[in-house]
This record gives sequence, C-alpha cells and structure tokens, in this order.
Amino acid sequence: MQYMTKIDAIGRKILQELSRDGRISNIELAERVGLSPSACLRRVQEFERCGVIKGYRAVIDPAKLGLTFLAYVTVGLSSHTKASQIGFEAAMAEAPEVRECHNITGTIEYLLRVETADLASYKHFHTEVLGVLPQVHSITTYVLMDSPKDERG
Repeated sequence: MQYMTKIDAIGRKILQELSRDGRISNIELAERVGLSPSACLRRVQEFERCGVIKGYRAVIDPAKLGLTFLAYVTVGLSSHTKASQIGFEAAMAEAPEVRECHNITGTIEYLLRVETADLASYKHFHTEVLGVLPQVHSITTYVLMDSPKDERG
C-alpha cells in the first residue's frame, strides 16, 4: 500500500470539489481550483493512482425509491469471537436493507444504517433478519428524523 505524504491546499480543494460533484469536467475543476486543465488532470490521476480517490459513484435518493424509513441500529454480539463477527458481517452483506455496517468500539460491536419503505418493513427486518441471528445479543434502533448535515456523497 502506498501513501501520499502530503496534500497541499490545491489538492485539498480538488478533493473537496470532486466529493461535491464527481462528474465535474476537468476544465471546470481546473477553473475552480486555479490550475491549468493539464496540471489539474495530472493531480486527479495521481490521487486515483495512489488510492486517495477510491472511485466514483452515483448518490441515490432513497426516498425516490420509496425507502422513506431510515434508522441507525446498534447491535451487540452474544460472543466476541472472530467467527461470530464473520457470521454477522456475512449476514449483513446479504441484507439489502443494510446500507452501511460498521464495526465500532464501545459497549456494542456494530452500527448499521438501515433503509426500508416504512416502519412495518423495518419491523420485519428487525424481527426476521436481525432477530434470528444467533450472534445477536442486543439491538437498539435510532430512527432518523432529519439530516441537517450529510456529506456521505
């Protein structure tokens, strides 16, 4: 794995602009950051080559797909073994409702971002997906009401 040792102010600006709009043209990006198009393209390609830019993707609006119920869910495991983690993570990888799964520190092991159509759909996920896993000891749900700042992109 190769690391970039230092990113200057222009590099940070390039990354900021690309994180806002990954489809921005190189010419527009170069204008916004104050570089020539060729110099800007070289920098972007170097970020890609070094893995600073991992990829580009479309940001989907879940509500436009009928997924209007969003919750963050904490999950505590019944056993703190590698096998338990692997089993749980495999189950989450197969669950389409789970948009993010993070192994975290603290009193619980996982934080999930779950998107479903409604409360009834979430209840099904809670009971029939999470609730039946032998690795799961505890589940706490935090229902999202609003997102005044969301930079996940």
